[in-house]
Amino acid sequence: MREERRTAQKDAVRRALGEESGFISAQQLHQRLSDNGASVGLATVYRQLNALVDSGLADAIPVSGGQLFRACEQREHHHHLVCENCGRAVEIDPPSEKWIRTVAKDHGFTVNRHVLEVFGLCADCHNAGVEPNDRPEAFRDS
Repeated sequence: MREERRTAQKDAVRRALGEESGFISAQQLHQRLSDNGASVGLATVYRQLNALVDSGLADAIPVSGGQLFRACEQREHHHHLVCENCGRAVEIDPPSEKWIRTVAKDHGFTVNRHVLEVFGLCADCHNAGVEPNDRPEAFRDS
């Protein structure tokens, strides 16, 4: 097995992602790193985030603006409720794999993979009166 090389930039990205409570874009994470004095390029942030996803140490979800990331060490396939305002995420149990395959089969599909993320507002953001137009750009429809 190939040993992964550790670098200060890789450690900075991993640490910064771990400090976030929810999903965050690569651009937002890059800005936070820069604000804290870390010298890490945006391309490096993207590369390291994708490496964390590939290794199972982070989750990525597709949104209209690209992808959002979150530190996560649950290596099994899982799904989330995601707040479209603050990025907070809660892991959820989806409909069963059997249900997914049955529905697909009923419509003549075979399942190769699936993505299930449920988007809305967490209780805190809802109670604060967040409106759809107040959402961060990454969560807005194109």
